[in-house]
This record gives sequence, C-alpha cells and structure tokens, in this order.
Amino acid sequence: MNWTSAQLRSLVELGRRGTITAVAAALGYTPGGVSQQIAALERATGRELLRRAGRRVELTEAGRTLAEHAERILAAEAEAMAAVERTRTEITGILRVALFATAAADILPEALRRAREAHPGLEVRSRDMEVDDVYDAVASGTVDLALGLDYPDVPIPRDPGLRVRHLRTERFALALPPGTYTERFAPTVPPGTYADRPPTPLPLAAAEPLPWILPSPSTYYGRAIRTACRRAGFEPRVHHEVTDTAATLALVEAGVGVATVTDLMLRLRPSRVDVLPLAPAPERHIVMIYRTASASLPTLTSLVALLEGETG
Repeated sequence: MNWTSAQLRSLVELGRRGTITAVAAALGYTPGGVSQQIAALERATGRELLRRAGRRVELTEAGRTLAEHAERILAAEAEAMAAVERTRTEITGILRVALFATAAADILPEALRRAREAHPGLEVRSRDMEVDDVYDAVASGTVDLALGLDYPDVPIPRDPGLRVRHLRTERFALALPPGTYTERFAPTVPPGTYADRPPTPLPLAAAEPLPWILPSPSTYYGRAIRTACRRAGFEPRVHHEVTDTAATLALVEAGVGVATVTDLMLRLRPSRVDVLPLAPAPERHIVMIYRTASASLPTLTSLVALLEGETG
C-alpha cells in the first residue's frame, strides 16, 4: 500500500479524538491537512475509512481495522529508528519534550545544562503545555518525552504503548492567608511560634469551613483534591476556580481563600502565606511519559538518566 506514517498517525488519532480539529491541534497540522491525509488513505485502500456522526466523525469497520494495524506499524517504525540510533557511537539528534510550568522552572533547566555538557550533539526542544495534555502529546507522537503529574486518587491513563516512570513524590500542604495560622490554628498546637516550631499537621477536615481556591473538577488536580476532601468527610467550598499556580498563591496571599500546595509550587512563586502540613497529606507523583517503542532510543535514555539524577 502507498501510504505514509503521517497518514496512519492521523487515522489513529481520529479514532482516539473523534474530530478532525482535535487531531489537527494534537499533531500540529491544519484541519485541511488532516482531511487530505485521510482522503489519501482512502484512495490507497479503496475503502471508506470514516463517516460523520453528528459533529464528530467515527471510523468505519475498515477504518478501525486499519487503525489497529497502523498502531503496530508505527510502533515497529519507532523500534527500527531506535535500533538505528543505537548503532551510533555518539548521542546526537533532536528530542522533543513537553512539560508543565513548574517542571519547566525547577526540574528541566539543570538537566538540560548537564545534557549540553555530556551530549553536545543532543538537541532538546521543549514545549510548555497544560499538564493534563502531555500524556496525549506523547501518545500522538507530537513529543518524544513528557514530564507530567499522576495522582493516586485520579491516575492518568495507562496504555501498553506508553510508559509512565516515577521521578518524585510530593505531599500537599495547605496554604493559608498570612496570619491565619496564628488566628485560627495556633491555639491547637504546643506552645511556640510558627517561625520557630513546625506546626502540628492539620487534619484536612479542619479546613472545611474555609473558602477554597482550586482548579476545575475537569482537571486531574481538581478531581484529586476534591476526592481527598470527600474522603475526609466534606465538600470544599470553592470560591475561585484557578489553574495557574502563581495566580492561586497570589489569591491566597490576598486573603481570599486557601489552597493546597507542594514545595515545587511554592518555589515557583515565593509568597507570604502560612503553610500547614496536612494529615493525611494528599500526594502527587511527578512522572516521565514516553512511548514503549522508544524506550531504548539513545537520545531518550540519555535525558531520562539526567532527569532521574536531578530528582533522585
């Protein structure tokens, strides 16, 4: 058959995403370009591969069959490329990385500095993305490696074609407006000031009456914290739905609500807030995500090793 990898990848993504617009956004094409790729596949196979279903499209039986085989073809191509790369004595080439804002500020820079020293032929191209989008970016082939977040209560999807590799575990604390610790919680802990004595961990349920600042429940983070609150026996009263970490900390500092934070989040924007440890403390895992077929690619393994060294 006379088809290309780009055409096969567009077909696979159509099966996953259901709209040409979504596929175009994921793969960096125009909607017209995606339509042309599918039309070329239909000419090559002599079969109709998709049909309209309202505002979405769905694969026909022939389309689903080809998409299943296309995934294996694309995986085999990636394995072949990795095998070719392993024959090189130097690590050279381009590695595309997706990451979220706090990882871009705290985790990646030092790893890239060390990569430049150890592997001058390796060119890393990074792309800042919404953290909930990085998994799909790897699955679609838009990037080779992503730094993402995984929550035990709301885990990201698991797919045999992708690997999720743990880097670091962070525990959430509660950020409160300045002075809230002394006014509301200090009487419940042993004598001593917040400055010279770590506060006793606060039961999450103690934050029930406070106004909350949280991301939307459509996000993994938003769902994970709401799940932890429900397990503690209450529904958080969300006054402000905010995704951006810096904006969240600014709102806490302004005194309009409380929010869960990690050390990494606090380093992104140093803020004058009270920070109380929680018991039990919700957790999140910082992870690397990459395609299984690319697991032995030298450009990938070299950066993975450096990232593990940075977070070890």
